[in-house]
Amino acid sequence: MRDTRESRLLLVLLIAIAFALITVDIRAGEESPVDGARQAAAAAFGPVEKGMATAVDPVAHAIGAVRDSGERHNRITALEGENAALKAKLGSDDRNKSRIHELDEMLKRAGSGQYGIKGAEVIAIGAAQGFSWTVTIDAGSKDGIERDMTVLNGDGLVGRVTTVGPDTATVVLANDPDFTVGTRLEKTGELGFATGQGDRALSVQMLNGKAKIGPGDRLVTFGSRGNKPFVPGVPIGEVVKVDPSRGDLTRTVWVRPYVGFSRLDIVGVVVMPPRADPRDAVLPPKPEGPKPTPTVTVTVTPSPNASIKPPAE
Repeated sequence: MRDTRESRLLLVLLIAIAFALITVDIRAGEESPVDGARQAAAAAFGPVEKGMATAVDPVAHAIGAVRDSGERHNRITALEGENAALKAKLGSDDRNKSRIHELDEMLKRAGSGQYGIKGAEVIAIGAAQGFSWTVTIDAGSKDGIERDMTVLNGDGLVGRVTTVGPDTATVVLANDPDFTVGTRLEKTGELGFATGQGDRALSVQMLNGKAKIGPGDRLVTFGSRGNKPFVPGVPIGEVVKVDPSRGDLTRTVWVRPYVGFSRLDIVGVVVMPPRADPRDAVLPPKPEGPKPTPTVTVTVTPSPNASIKPPAE
């Protein structure tokens, strides 16, 4: 195209239309009028992304081994067997050892919470579908994935499914500024709402402004009605800062998420919720602090027959 006045006007017009569509999409949220186009794009380009990821990743097919977790009554046994099979398939190089560890941790979380999961790999990262923090996974409607399903990994809450194509799905991450999830404080059960803050700690608004909470306290998902978009009990993170109480009805705390959103690889989509709220069962045991060193006190008792020698001259 020649650089003419008409071509420049056309370019400006196209940019204006693009910004208008982005604005409408963000403000409309779940009812976005461009959601249909987004799903069509996922259906068109999803197989390409999935095919490219499979071509460059020699262990892509191994993740499929955790996509069916078996019947509910023997889910844990099935997961353990699948995990052992995956270890044999994944090999022994450093990267695969790291991925085996990720699978181990994810299957432990799924077993502790009694979640039925579909395993998937992250094959793309980007904000091309209307959100600031999203990833694309290599599992879609053909694998039983639906919109508003919880996504986790071996560390905790990753996000939720927003758009589903036949072979791929888009996941909005928990650190996205438009992401909100109900939280429950370990042991005390105090409730709140966590909001993503990008690469900073999550902001959590505690509903009880007088709640006793401090650094090191841990939070899990409270769960949603019908278990969508969130199942209960998934670890979220650990409190790192508590804003001073000013007598308000609510109180803000800052939580460091367990998940490293910039290094996601293997994730699990919860396709079968637990029968009962696992409460704090999915949280790992807290590390024990250093044991105090015992202090030995020696008391000397003089003998009644002891003699006192005069000092030498």
